[in-house]
Amino acid sequence: MKTSVFAIDVGYGNTKYAHRAASGTIATGMFPSLAPLAASQALSGYGDSVLTSRKVATIVIDDIEYEVGPDVALTAAYGKTGRTLSNDFVASNNYEALLFGAIHFAGVTHVERLLLGLPVHTMSKYSGALRDRFTGTFDYGPSRVTIDKVVVIPQPLGSLVAASANRQSEFGRDSAHLVIDVGYFTTDWVYANGFTMDDKRSNGMPGGASQVCQRIAELIGKDQEEKVEDIELIDKALREHRPFFFYGHDINLDQYLEKSQPVIAGVVEDIKNNVGPLTSVRSIVLSGGGAALYAPAIRKAFPRVTLEVIEAPCTANAKGFLIVGEASLARERAAAKA
Repeated sequence: MKTSVFAIDVGYGNTKYAHRAASGTIATGMFPSLAPLAASQALSGYGDSVLTSRKVATIVIDDIEYEVGPDVALTAAYGKTGRTLSNDFVASNNYEALLFGAIHFAGVTHVERLLLGLPVHTMSKYSGALRDRFTGTFDYGPSRVTIDKVVVIPQPLGSLVAASANRQSEFGRDSAHLVIDVGYFTTDWVYANGFTMDDKRSNGMPGGASQVCQRIAELIGKDQEEKVEDIELIDKALREHRPFFFYGHDINLDQYLEKSQPVIAGVVEDIKNNVGPLTSVRSIVLSGGGAALYAPAIRKAFPRVTLEVIEAPCTANAKGFLIVGEASLARERAAAKA
């Protein structure tokens, strides 16, 4: 399938993608950003349908097979799930496997314009490398894909565009908004007047949902006198508002989340110090998979500013990337006809 614009938000926690469906609506998908080495043999699917097949794909990068997809295992021996948490994540084979996994699950074989996002504080270092790396034709195992052009934008701008899509009047040139994108490993923020980013009041830093989950794991481990490795399952339990199962017991995470508030407060304090007083800001737009965890602390830090937790915060950036890509492609085509 050929598509004019395809948007991928390869996050530390989840990989999200968006494209325009044949019906004209925006189609989205999401799967964990886990890329473990593929097993040498797969037992699921055997046993006369007793074991069901998982929705995963084997992606080949530099002759190494990685497993990615919605049903990739969230747990592994000693916590080795295939998650990469480092500032150079975008340069890793894991990132590449997740990117091509998104393209595979969407059934796309030709992309005219691929939109990608980066944390604000890594834009200058990696944006050019991503453009060069993913332009061309690639054989990633299950199929081949051709990508004509790659565009890289700061991740929070995707949420800004998604938030403004149905109410343009509130996001005019003279309207200021603060967009905070709470990811799995990083928290990024963009101070924007209309769609113009204020570089001095926009930034990002390590400090997202994973740090909170890690702190909760440490606290549970102290109480249980046993090291807790299942960070992915703690994250899933928090997102689904369910207890965490550990050695036969359901553990309510509310008390541990409360004890982890200093981790969140430290990140919010850094944002507050960077952006300063928000006397002219019409709203704070909060997005990302960790939005619900950080919302109470952000409300407390900026009590006089309207806070909007964007609808479907996990996929907001990918939808915004798609809208940006479609708008820029339309302008280029119009200019070519003039």
